[in-house]
Amino acid sequence: MPVLRFKTYSGLLVLTLLLVLTGGALLSLGLQGFQADSNAAAAFDSYLWNITRFTLLQAILSALLSIVFALPVARALHASTGFRGRTLLLRFFAIPLTLPSLVAVFGLTSIYGRNGIIAQGSTALGIPLIPDIYGLTGILLAHVFFNMPLAVRLLLASLESIPQDYWKLSAQLGMGSFARFRLIEWPVIARNLSGIAGLIFMLCASSFTIVLTLGGGPRATTLEVAIYQALHFDFDLGRAVALTLTQLLLTIAVLCLLRLTGKPAEEGLSLTTTSRNYIRHGKPAQILSGLMIIIATLFIALPIFGMIFSGLTSDLRRLLSETAVQQAIITSLLLAFGAATLCVLLSLTLVTAREYSAAQNLKHPRALRSLFTTALDSGASLVLIIPPIVLGAGWFILLRRFTDVFTLAPFMVIAVNGVMAMPFTVRLLRPAWDSAAAQNNRLCTALGITGLNRLRLIDWPVLRRPLALSFMFAMALSMGDLGTIALFGSDAVQTLPYLLLQRMGSYRTTDAAGLALILAVICFALMLATGKKTNSDKTAGRNIL
Repeated sequence: MPVLRFKTYSGLLVLTLLLVLTGGALLSLGLQGFQADSNAAAAFDSYLWNITRFTLLQAILSALLSIVFALPVARALHASTGFRGRTLLLRFFAIPLTLPSLVAVFGLTSIYGRNGIIAQGSTALGIPLIPDIYGLTGILLAHVFFNMPLAVRLLLASLESIPQDYWKLSAQLGMGSFARFRLIEWPVIARNLSGIAGLIFMLCASSFTIVLTLGGGPRATTLEVAIYQALHFDFDLGRAVALTLTQLLLTIAVLCLLRLTGKPAEEGLSLTTTSRNYIRHGKPAQILSGLMIIIATLFIALPIFGMIFSGLTSDLRRLLSETAVQQAIITSLLLAFGAATLCVLLSLTLVTAREYSAAQNLKHPRALRSLFTTALDSGASLVLIIPPIVLGAGWFILLRRFTDVFTLAPFMVIAVNGVMAMPFTVRLLRPAWDSAAAQNNRLCTALGITGLNRLRLIDWPVLRRPLALSFMFAMALSMGDLGTIALFGSDAVQTLPYLLLQRMGSYRTTDAAGLALILAVICFALMLATGKKTNSDKTAGRNIL
């Protein structure tokens, strides 16, 4: 009973901390908006509506282009089950998901920029071609680079869920490619398409780093970038409040629309499901599938190799010897370590409290128990309603009343980045903990194994690898974050992304290339540390997607 009471109170404490972090930001914005000297109401002008319209436009176009390009690639990969490099290629498609946005942007500019490989190659051939990567074109290109591989993996998972019996029947009936797509593949894709499109739309609508670096001024600015500009450059609190409230309402509206789409339907009765489709594809279809795979691979590979090549041509030895770079690396690692520690502690507390509250009969009304369990189950995911820039803006406005906000930069970066990684780490930890608890709870109760003894003998061997995976994943996410540090960063507190942005802004592109490579290597090394997974890890990975 003392253990149960401790789990319940610890879960309440974590929920309270999340409520304070999010509620404090919203309260600050509300108070600032209702102040007599605030011009927040006047900020709802044509400028705000133009930015909102562009935010929606670029997010819709990015989601549409990502899915349109991903669909033929996913079908090609599904048809090429005998392709030996298929598994390796799918792992390669996961690299954009691990790259910090600023690093990927630098890779894209090294290929498609005005001084990129395409421009230099065309000039050498006597056909000058100067691509304009800044503005809507560059934003769409970067978003497709990030989200097309994600859409491919999700669409491929949908295609691989089609029962084997369907493919047998289509082969017996002699269906053509178009008939198979219309009658077998499209119904499965359509049931999952709204969720995939909504996920990509949310990622693009809340994009900050990409728009900040590739945006072309007021005509290509989203709400999050406008919030940063209003606070960091103009210090227009009224404008920042109006932009933040608009961003928050937009996010809530999109999430409500996603909830209305419902869950994917079941595929129907079948004895087994495999990726084997029993269809013999002709030479033209095989050539077309191979061509689509090659184009998609080159689209992903070129910016990555361009970033690596540009970084290697810079003076890495000089960069690594600079005091500013060394301090930025140490600061990034320390802040990422703190954020990952906070994230794992809060996530594990929520997971354990949820399992205990669901398994035990608490002496409270049934409706109250159900509400508490639901809050523990979805508490971490609710922070996704408020983007990081909104959290940062709210606390920036609130803390400036009492202290110098820049002195609190490390604490705000750790808090915001740690909380924003919780939806992912909770999904990584929950399967392992629930499985272990279902197997061991009764036995531990019967033997009287509790507290540290249970943690050391029973829980730790099961949770060790999921905890390491969650910690490294949260650390990698925090390492490449720019949103929070962009508001609270200063000369005294600089991370690698912050320093990289400064070098890019001062047109020191050679140094920026080296810093981008250093940041990419660190983040990739953190993700490689989570390479070996248990079965529960793989299940959690699918839940994240």
